[in-house]
Amino acid sequence: MRITLGVTGGVAAYKAAELVRRLQQEGHSVHVVMTRAAREFLTPLTFAALSGQKVITDLFGDSLGGGANLESAIEHIAVAQRTDLLLVAPATADIIAKFAHGVADDFLTTLYLASTAPVVIAPAMNVNMWN
Repeated sequence: MRITLGVTGGVAAYKAAELVRRLQQEGHSVHVVMTRAAREFLTPLTFAALSGQKVITDLFGDSLGGGANLESAIEHIAVAQRTDLLLVAPATADIIAKFAHGVADDFLTTLYLASTAPVVIAPAMNVNMWN
């Protein structure tokens, strides 16, 4: 199965690295998408090394490489088409609220809206934020 793992910015983000390893042990192909906040906890290099795949961190491609091009501007559609399961772990209160309200302001939220694959959300937040 082709699993796209969305990693968001919470202290539980470190657990996503182990999740990549375990999913691969089960025979799944794992591609990682990280939000800006997730990169405060882990680097894309960690997930690239574990998954053997390019890690997507930005909606419009590499801003240091001259900005967006057509390919990077529609990459969320291509990723959505090749995703069998979208797994968001950890899913912060912020990302869950964005999903619920149709906010599309980064790669993960646009991927979520474009995808027709099943979605599994693993909430990770303070219990008071959940309640």
